[in-house]
Amino acid sequence: MSIPNEALQKLVQEIETQAITAQREINVVKAAVASKQRDMRMLELTTTEVEQLSKDTKVYEGVGKMFMFAPLDGVQKRLASETAELKSDVSNLNKKLHYLETTHKNSREHIDQIFKSSGR
Repeated sequence: MSIPNEALQKLVQEIETQAITAQREINVVKAAVASKQRDMRMLELTTTEVEQLSKDTKVYEGVGKMFMFAPLDGVQKRLASETAELKSDVSNLNKKLHYLETTHKNSREHIDQIFKSSGR
């Protein structure tokens, strides 16, 4: 049984649209992962520096245009929680990236299969 030409064209357009959308989202997710990894690296460097400080060192955090005193333990806890949150975000983004790459690959394979089966 052969599929009419118009239906075939419509199917190819839909699959191609899906592939293009997936490719755009892949680029967005890759940029987000890179950004989160940069932030995570900065937090790790900050954590390393803060851990080297003595317990009696005064630590200040930026709040808008000013700095406020913050206890050293509080700063370390905040840095640890932000790092954990970023790791979770990166993990979720990598899962989404894998899904999108699979979707894009499958869409391209379907288009190739349609062209091969239609004898073009």
